[in-house]
Amino acid sequence: MKEEIIIAGFGGQGVLSMGKILAYSGLMEDKEVTWMPSYGPEQRGGTANVTVILSDERISSPVLNAFDMAVILNQPSLEKFEGKVKPGGILIYDGYGIHHPPTRTDINVYCINAMEAAIEMNNTKAFNMIVLGGLLKLKPMVSLENVLKGLKKSLPERHHHLIPMNEQAILKGMEIIRKV
Repeated sequence: MKEEIIIAGFGGQGVLSMGKILAYSGLMEDKEVTWMPSYGPEQRGGTANVTVILSDERISSPVLNAFDMAVILNQPSLEKFEGKVKPGGILIYDGYGIHHPPTRTDINVYCINAMEAAIEMNNTKAFNMIVLGGLLKLKPMVSLENVLKGLKKSLPERHHHLIPMNEQAILKGMEIIRKV
């Protein structure tokens, strides 16, 4: 098993956190893991992306030119990374941040209306966990139990009371992701 994933969007959308949680979850399952963030100097509003590789075997390089999966949360990221998904790969996008949907026909495209669901849950901060749930529905590369442990490890202790709400958000994402 080897999954090469890019998660991309605006700073403040939880892009790097999603990648970190996936990476921690992979470590807990004794997988080989890389987590390589990339972001501009802006804390919020600038573009951000993270490359995560989860593998059963050694990873030769964390630098990738093509991805098995792309999770795209804004239009600039779609324009930058749609062409870098391997044929037969998966592209997941949030309908809220995309004005011109993906056009490739040689990949599997899924839409998740995560922002809409987060608003319905009265918690827009759960947005990234809804997206993560959709990703894990399509590719259960790590267990939900380890994702929750990874969440606990990446959240400051003062926010641990939010873990049950985040679990609900992950389950909601698993429920609402749809093939386009």
